[in-house]
Amino acid sequence: MYLDSSGCAFTSLVNPSGGFVAGDHLSIHASLERDAHAVLSTPSANRVYRSLGEEARQTVDLSVAAGAILEWFPEVTIPFAGSRFTQTMDVQLAKGATAMIWDSLVSGRVARGERWAFTSLRNEIRVMAASGAQLLERYEVKPEQGQVGLVSRYDYVASLFVVSDGIDPMKWPPLRGIVADILDSMGDEVLGGVTEPTVPGLAVKLVARSAEVLVTVQELLWDVVRRELLGLTRPALRRY
Repeated sequence: MYLDSSGCAFTSLVNPSGGFVAGDHLSIHASLERDAHAVLSTPSANRVYRSLGEEARQTVDLSVAAGAILEWFPEVTIPFAGSRFTQTMDVQLAKGATAMIWDSLVSGRVARGERWAFTSLRNEIRVMAASGAQLLERYEVKPEQGQVGLVSRYDYVASLFVVSDGIDPMKWPPLRGIVADILDSMGDEVLGGVTEPTVPGLAVKLVARSAEVLVTVQELLWDVVRRELLGLTRPALRRY
């Protein structure tokens, strides 16, 4: 779909099964050619169902050519009680390429009173710049072993990584300040921070108390990053 006049292609990825069951392995491979611009999203949450033993896995490999812009903004992952899930994501950037990577997780089916009841969840996101420098997020959570800690007071966890060696380096510090102000403006509904990693860009981590707050902060962050770096507004994604 083309939702504006920028030429950006908006693509919705659909899992025909509607979620992961034990032993499922979903692989996603996408390559953006030179000067392409695409937003990759999903029409609904990523559900991971209960497993008695085998884990479900999702592997994402993304490559972005010179001058291309990739925006990865899927809906939240919901690990049901007793589920086992592993996600690995590798993003390879050519010189002058840009990637915006959003990843979010909910503690469970909160409306059913199900919080931090999944068996295990492992997540790894690696963004490799053309220089060989990389941004790496890796964590494993096993609630039954008491690995949730202070995050247990929140129901949503999210990351936003913005990486590009094609952006004027002078733009990162002021953008970092704007992002920090957004996080601070959310009060105690959001706890988060932003930093400049070893690759040129920003890394944002946050936790939120509700789905409404998570959506609000995502929209605010996405909008300001697009405006400051691309001169574009946040798209209104169609969920149908």
